[in-house]
Amino acid sequence: MTLESKIEAVLFYKNEPLSIKELAALLNEEAEKVKEALKNLAKNLEGRGVCLVMTDKEVSLATSPEMSNFIDQIAMGEMSKEIGKASLETLAIILYNGPVSRREIDYIRGVNSTFILRNLCIRGLIEKEPDPKDQRVMKYKSSLSLLTHLGIKKLEELPDFDALKNKIAEITTNGNE
Repeated sequence: MTLESKIEAVLFYKNEPLSIKELAALLNEEAEKVKEALKNLAKNLEGRGVCLVMTDKEVSLATSPEMSNFIDQIAMGEMSKEIGKASLETLAIILYNGPVSRREIDYIRGVNSTFILRNLCIRGLIEKEPDPKDQRVMKYKSSLSLLTHLGIKKLEELPDFDALKNKIAEITTNGNE
């Protein structure tokens, strides 16, 4: 397996920008060797559906700019669908317990929420932010657009906010003991 293949696999799996230093550490390779492999991978991906987006320090796998119209059509189809029960459940967890990690959401719901979180982010209903305690973990919080759509100025205006927030905290605390 080539270094380029390993880089492609890691970037696909992580699905977020990685520093070249972090990528080199994950691959147990020298940064210069990784930079050279990134150049080769970028060249190999030319004319394909994905590309590498790079700065001097970071790299990410992304949809090729040539595919933007095609992807926009798909996204419009996704956005025209109603939000399902699972998405509403996830939104409630984020509204009443946010910022919250995907792991915490998965624990509360009892199922993997990755796809739902992606769709809620695309719709602009939630936002990601790094966890101040661990920069490798992303926390999800409600967006201003969501609050505006709900007609509230702050989260505390949600129905039974304190009671439900306390109940969620109780559930997550009991599960972590």
